[in-house]
Amino acid sequence: MTGKLFDVPRRTLAAVSALLALTGVIVLSAMANSTMQPLPASAPATQFSAERALRHLERFATRPRPIGSRAGEQARDYLAGRLREAGLDVRIQRAVGANAAAGLASFGQVHNIVATRPGTDPTGTVVIAAHYDSASMGPGASDDAAAVAAMLETVRALKDARLRNDLVFLMTDGEEDGVLGAEAFVREHPLGSKGGVLLNWEARGVSGPSLMFETSRGNAGLVGTFARAVPHPRGDSMMVELYRLLPNNTDFTPMTKAGFTGLNFAYIQESSRYHTADDSLAFLDRGSLQHHGTNMLALARDLGGADLPALAADHDVTYFRLLGMLVTYPDALVRPLAGLTLAAVAGLALLARRREVAGLGRIALGAVSGVVPVVLAVALAQGLWELLVAVRPDYNGMGGLLHRPEAFRAAVAVLAGLAVLCWYLALRRRVGPAALAIGALAWPALLGAVCAQIAPGASFMFALPALLCALGGLAALLPRGVAARARGDMTPDGVASPASVDGQIGRAVAGGAVRRAVSGGAVRRAVSGGGVRRAVVGGVVWRVGAVTAGAVVSAALLPALAAMAFDGMGLALGGVSALALVLFFLTVLPIVELWLPERPSRPVWLGVPVGAAGLAVALVAAGLAVDGPDAANPRRTHLAYVMDADTRAAGWVSADLDPPAWTRRYVTGRDTTSLPPGYARGSLWAGGAPAVRAAGPQVSVLSRSGDTYRLRVVAGKGARSVTLRVEQPITQASAEVAGARPVTVPVSGTRANTWPGEVRFRGIPESGAEVTLRVPGTAGFRVTAISETDGFAAVPGFVPRPPGLVAATREDGDLVAITRTYPVRH
Repeated sequence: MTGKLFDVPRRTLAAVSALLALTGVIVLSAMANSTMQPLPASAPATQFSAERALRHLERFATRPRPIGSRAGEQARDYLAGRLREAGLDVRIQRAVGANAAAGLASFGQVHNIVATRPGTDPTGTVVIAAHYDSASMGPGASDDAAAVAAMLETVRALKDARLRNDLVFLMTDGEEDGVLGAEAFVREHPLGSKGGVLLNWEARGVSGPSLMFETSRGNAGLVGTFARAVPHPRGDSMMVELYRLLPNNTDFTPMTKAGFTGLNFAYIQESSRYHTADDSLAFLDRGSLQHHGTNMLALARDLGGADLPALAADHDVTYFRLLGMLVTYPDALVRPLAGLTLAAVAGLALLARRREVAGLGRIALGAVSGVVPVVLAVALAQGLWELLVAVRPDYNGMGGLLHRPEAFRAAVAVLAGLAVLCWYLALRRRVGPAALAIGALAWPALLGAVCAQIAPGASFMFALPALLCALGGLAALLPRGVAARARGDMTPDGVASPASVDGQIGRAVAGGAVRRAVSGGAVRRAVSGGGVRRAVVGGVVWRVGAVTAGAVVSAALLPALAAMAFDGMGLALGGVSALALVLFFLTVLPIVELWLPERPSRPVWLGVPVGAAGLAVALVAAGLAVDGPDAANPRRTHLAYVMDADTRAAGWVSADLDPPAWTRRYVTGRDTTSLPPGYARGSLWAGGAPAVRAAGPQVSVLSRSGDTYRLRVVAGKGARSVTLRVEQPITQASAEVAGARPVTVPVSGTRANTWPGEVRFRGIPESGAEVTLRVPGTAGFRVTAISETDGFAAVPGFVPRPPGLVAATREDGDLVAITRTYPVRH
């Protein structure tokens, strides 16, 4: 049995109608996920105004504010001053924050701003958090100054509100260097150990809606509050599950580990400007600022007056937007829905066999072979990225987050469609359209079932499209009487109405019987009476309508998932978006079939895939032409200056794969043998440079006990940070500065492509810090200390970057690094 799931006359009209309907759903879903219109400063005092918040940004977010910088100190003074003027109790927490990664211990002297607004009868504490430091490469207008300014505007809007619960406005320091401020807050501050409800605000781009992308576990009560209180909710529980699996973190991470429950928000579009000089007021989307602030104010009001203990829950909920509406249901329904989806697909397979349009063996073959387009689409998308990096190496430094990626994204979509078309056309005659369409639904159904077990909040993304498509297929294959009564073609007592044609007309059309019977008197009389025409129209509407309606959820969810993955992960992980798109195409195969002739000729077999491949090539070529660097959309380049203070040997280094002409003024080749021991990390370009006047770092051994070494580290005049590269692996590191508690972190693993151990201290005081290292199993080792000063103003002859270039996001870029290497004996 190699039949079709259904067939209709006037296939082109049916195909166009279905395509227009699903395209409308995709467009409507994209529009429903837009951001907000910014409100002017004249907006009512109780509302959030992006223009009012922008005035704060103009005061403190025009320069980079890395931890320990003068700009960071000035921003802190401004923010604390505004909070005190608003009547809040403001304290500055000075502490040493700590974090650890493979082979690395990170420390930093942080200054957190903690402002408290007491409640009238508190049931708990609501902490609204954002970080006021920025990456050293840019002013961080979006990441995260926009959220900090939104906090000031929220405080103003709440001036006359009587709220039951305590509100704490926490502006952390050192987030960019390893969530150091948040870690110190939960470890040392009394409010950090008290717990409460946390609302954290972030950005990984400069535009887009404010997405609620992460929650603490047991989120049912908080998601219910979010759905009820926020006027324009965005985000879904699949983001929550994805973020839980990724190694990324924000201030939300240490705070929820310490016992806070909460919600995490961010906007992520135009992420090519993330952590660069273009994360500035010029590129900040005012609508994103408005959305952030409107959500913040609404949740502050609602949670400020809530019975916070009543929000505690022992389960999560699934939540997502569907055609502009927020849908939620408890996780208790996730597994039943996944099981129902599998049952619906199995039921469709059995009904197709009964109706003799597909055999179970062929359906199984369609399901098993469905892995081919899935793997092929992902491989093509990842291959496209490798091709783009080969053609334009500077894309590698952007991590797939390009300025104008639209043509490349479209190419990924075309490649996903090409993968499905090649598979479908190759097996269509042998396996059958119905068997392939039903077998294809097994993939989203199985993914929904797997997610129901390991990531319940993500199951809806696959289970619901498969379920609705299976139900649409079942409706199209309903038994004759059920379908006829549903269309009104049969009376309730089973007598056929004049327009009853289900089964008979479909088989007649498919087999050409209507054409042969036209010469018969009975059919001529039926035609003259309009019965056949009405019956055919009714059958077409029923079948096409059922299948198209079944695909609505797929069209609403899966393309939106692809777009979100593009925004958040970029083309470097384009295979994720390709996977979402290929699953969408697999769910609409019955509609794809409407576009194909009954028996495709060789030109069709070859022409359709070749045409799709040609379109993909054209889109890639167009993307390369459009996405050339210019002043508004600059290319990134890495450059650093390094000098050995002992030998006075100096040089420039760059981690670019293919440095641009400006960078090649400073680096000339790959020979890095002249660099100080332990400095190089990864493959570098290098070139000579004049020496600068700098004393460099100082390291002295204060004491030794077994394999533990206590060191005194001073960065040197003007240096903001110091890095210690250790020739042997370290298993523990501690740091202490005057007036702050010492902190210790365990370290496991080793650093890649450099010496195995590393310690960083950001914002180190001029007086230095004590650093204690545990370096087991060695008779001695070397330590290279690297003091780091922002910018190249001290380097003679330096010429700033021209328009069209900005600093790369690598953390050791745009620094003057002065080194000294010390032997440490056992």
